[in-house]
Amino acid sequence: MDWTLEVIVIPVSDLDRSKRFYAEQLGFAVDHDTTFDENTRIMQLTPPGSGCSIVLGKGIVKGEPGSLKGVQLVVADLEKARAQLLERGVEVGEIVRMNEADGGSFIFFDDPDGNSWAVQEIKARATGGEWK
Repeated sequence: MDWTLEVIVIPVSDLDRSKRFYAEQLGFAVDHDTTFDENTRIMQLTPPGSGCSIVLGKGIVKGEPGSLKGVQLVVADLEKARAQLLERGVEVGEIVRMNEADGGSFIFFDDPDGNSWAVQEIKARATGGEWK
């Protein structure tokens, strides 16, 4: 049986500001933005090429804004990803190269509430203990 990770809930303080950040600056697709009543609103956004989405919301999300740490995205070209983020106005750190092996390079940034993200470069995926 497959167990797929489909959604990560992100606690934020301002839904519209966060929607702009994730959609316009990070390039996530807005799958839906639904208001049920004055106390309940849910947004789902998906990174390009991802099978996992994020959910932002009012009335459904537990946790303090900015308390989510270490959510990780993966890209094949970290330099290109960093340049794209900088071009879109995201404050992103320098590339950190932890080792020369594939998968050892990262960049880091925070959303407007301080939720922290990592972006890892992986050029090939491991299958059965071997990189392809």
